Amino acid sequence: MTSSIPERLLFVQHGWADTNGAMARLARRVAPANTKIISPNLGWWRTWLRIEPLVQHVEAIATQMISDHPQLPVRVVGHSMGGLIWLEVLHRHPEWWPQVESLVLVGSPVGGSDVCRIMDPLEVGLGIARDLGKNRRSMASAIAATIPTLSIASNTDGGSDGLIMLGATQFDHAHHVVLPDIVHSAQRNDAAIDSAIREFWQIPRQPLPVKPSPELEIIQRLQAVPGMTDAHQRDFDKAKVSLIFDSGLTLRLWKNPARVDHVFLASPQDQCLFSGFVGWIHGGALRRTLQEIQFEFAGKATGMA
Repeated sequence: MTSSIPERLLFVQHGWADTNGAMARLARRVAPANTKIISPNLGWWRTWLRIEPLVQHVEAIATQMISDHPQLPVRVVGHSMGGLIWLEVLHRHPEWWPQVESLVLVGSPVGGSDVCRIMDPLEVGLGIARDLGKNRRSMASAIAATIPTLSIASNTDGGSDGLIMLGATQFDHAHHVVLPDIVHSAQRNDAAIDSAIREFWQIPRQPLPVKPSPELEIIQRLQAVPGMTDAHQRDFDKAKVSLIFDSGLTLRLWKNPARVDHVFLASPQDQCLFSGFVGWIHGGALRRTLQEIQFEFAGKATGMA
């Protein structure tokens, strides 16, 4: 829905193994009147290689459009890798942030894709896997502290949309919505996703403050471990308690059949608050962090055999 005199710019970006058709249709469904829609097509094959050329392509288009319309507010919607591309673009252009009135990520693995980490466990740079496995949580949190940001996820199996883990879509200062029963590939075409985007735009939003808590402190320490990747919660019941905190929180550990270390943080009610894993090359870093947590919470945590 556009006119000769647009009132805003809407950038929409497709992700991996996709072209711009579905995201362009999403934009037309959700865009208010007099919106200029920009939906770059990255090329299906190019999305399998490296993310940097894709970021540069989107950056060049955005630079030209914002230069041509310096007074217009900007909105951004990115699906999956498309959201990661825009995190990279915005990270490189903080001068645009005052002009960006909202950022919406749909099914974007901000914390890193577990599938890609598994594909490239030694971080040798296997195709796009290296780039999609990267943890961009600190980058996203910094952006969301200034730009009103919505991260939309869906839950089809108790912990993911069938491809992206729920935990990987979560980061500080962003608003989060989890919708049921929408597989990852269907998110670009789902009416519930459209409604969540429109609702976010209809009500003025501000970045969410971060409320300190013991569980948040522990989760942040675990997320900072090199190679830490959000894991599915399905293996939570297999984990053994390693640390018990005075608050009732527990840290639990489990190795899968491939000897990959998993760590879980549970509430006093035995609800999983965090689930993650590190590859073989980062197991030592995880063990050191667990020792540091036990030492720093001395008097508040009890080690278990």
